[in-house]
Amino acid sequence: MDPISVAFVEDDPRTRERFANVLGAEPSLQFAYSAATAAELLAWFAGNTVDVLLVDLGLPDMSGLEVIRRCSRMQPACSVMVITMFGDEANMLRAFEAGARGYLLKDGTEADLANHVRSLHAGGSPMSPIIARRLLQRWNAGAATQPEPVHAPTGAPLAPIPESTSGRAEALSRREAQVLDLISRGFTYAEIARQLAVSITTVQTHVRNVYGKLGVHNRSEAVFEARQFGLLP
Repeated sequence: MDPISVAFVEDDPRTRERFANVLGAEPSLQFAYSAATAAELLAWFAGNTVDVLLVDLGLPDMSGLEVIRRCSRMQPACSVMVITMFGDEANMLRAFEAGARGYLLKDGTEADLANHVRSLHAGGSPMSPIIARRLLQRWNAGAATQPEPVHAPTGAPLAPIPESTSGRAEALSRREAQVLDLISRGFTYAEIARQLAVSITTVQTHVRNVYGKLGVHNRSEAVFEARQFGLLP
C-alpha cells in the first residue's frame, strides 16, 4: 500500500519543524510539503496532489478557513483537517462548513498526529474530545423537541439498536450501529476497539461503512444524520 501523502500549512517555525519530524518518521506517511503562509501553500497545492492537508487557522496572510475552502474546491478528494489553538464554536463550525473533515487542538495533538492522519484518510473524522462534546451539545440544544438522550457510562450496555432504518438511510448492521452509538458519545477509535474487543482497523472499517450508508463524510455529519433517521436518541 502506498504511503499517505501529507502537506500542511503552519506559520510557527518550531511547530512546523515538529510536525515535519513526526510525519517524516512514520513509514505509512509521506511528508510532501510544509508552508508557512497560505500563499505558499496555495501555490504549491495548485500543481501537486496530496491525500491529506493539515491547516492552521491563524495564518498571517489569509484565514485558514479560506484556505480550506479553496483547497477543497481544487482537490475534492483531499481530506482536510484543522490543527489549531482556536477551540471556539464559531471557528469549529465554520471549518466544517468550509470542508474540513477533522478538527484537532494543538495541545496534546503531536504525539498522536500520525494516528489521526491515518484515521482521517481511512474515512474517520478525528476531533479533540472537547470539540466533539461541543458539537454534540449544539445539536442536543437544537433538538429541544426531542427527549433528552441518556448516555450510558463506559462499560454499560449499549442502547437498543433499531432493526431497520427509515427514509433514505441504508440499514446498518448491529455492529455498525454499536460503533455509531459509541462515536456519537465521543469515544475514540482506540476506546471503541477496547469496548468491542476488536482491532482499531476493524473499527475504522465499520466507521467507513456507516459513513457510506448515511451518505456522510465525517463524525459530526454522521451523528446529525443518524438522529434524523432515528438511529440515535
